[in-house]
Amino acid sequence: MRTIKGPALFLAQFAGDAAPFNSWEGITRWAASLGYKGVQVPSWDARLIDLDRAATSQDYRDEFLGIARQNGVEVTELSTHLQGQLVAVHPAYDAGFDGFAPSRLHGNPTARQAWAVDQVGKAIRASGAMRLPAMATFSGALAWPYLYPWPQRAPGLVDTAFGELAARWRPLLDLADESGVDMCYEIHPGEDLHDGVTFEMFLDRVDSHPRANMLYDPSHYLLQQLDYVQNIDIYHDRIRMFHVKDAEFRPSGRQGVYGGFQSWADRAGRFRSLGDGQVDFGAVFSKLTQYGFDGWAVVEWECALKHPEDGAREGAEFVRRHIIRTTPHAFDDFASQGTDEAANRKALGL
Repeated sequence: MRTIKGPALFLAQFAGDAAPFNSWEGITRWAASLGYKGVQVPSWDARLIDLDRAATSQDYRDEFLGIARQNGVEVTELSTHLQGQLVAVHPAYDAGFDGFAPSRLHGNPTARQAWAVDQVGKAIRASGAMRLPAMATFSGALAWPYLYPWPQRAPGLVDTAFGELAARWRPLLDLADESGVDMCYEIHPGEDLHDGVTFEMFLDRVDSHPRANMLYDPSHYLLQQLDYVQNIDIYHDRIRMFHVKDAEFRPSGRQGVYGGFQSWADRAGRFRSLGDGQVDFGAVFSKLTQYGFDGWAVVEWECALKHPEDGAREGAEFVRRHIIRTTPHAFDDFASQGTDEAANRKALGL
């Protein structure tokens, strides 16, 4: 068994235009001051990282990593959630997702997709050059509007969507393999890869590609009413990243999983700061430790109620308490009598 690393913090929800959140120097120093040992970096945020230079310049990469280490944190992974989303966008969402791309690409889905693929590729190259073993992303979605359809789906529609999704990602997965980087898809509502079954459907179509892996986040599973602990039993060999995020699901006679178009604060299912929700993190950390997960426990703060800076401060200590330092020996070794094959055979009556 191996010990999970952490605590680390995903910076996407904290980057902003005011200090210390508007610069790489400032935000890494702030994260370290809260007790974090690592940071996960949103590769789309130019206030924190220049992705073009990270993909091409060793001097820049050395400076980028050096600033973090000097301030007391490691870079755990890069994230391409926004760019990955744009690898596959159903036309119904074109207007909404244009905001994830430069303004020159708005209204041009083909050019936007090409830009997104290029961005993910640059992040893969940067990750490989910085010897970061995994990278976070979203799969994007072509079939999502047909999740709960009326009228019924046309025969073969889902197969066509997943075939196209796999074709778009296969070259990036091959690049990731060449770069020594695991692509970790966050299994997430809004993505075609939103549960175990859909991940398996994708995996089948990319021939069980060794770089097609999971970012495990139990909050999304709790809100789907999926068994998030058993999920680790099933997929532990594909889980290469871990977001520590809490959630609660309190259905009523008026609303349930779908939320009735309410705001986050008014939904039956909503994200909460760590310890304020219903996820059994004792069980989650135990399962991951049991299967030898030795990646980073990365706090992703999202909460409908609590201030983000309070959530970040509390999150570092929460993760620290839950990381299990693995034992080097069995608890009953004190009673061991050593190995004696003759004695074993005698005990068995052989």
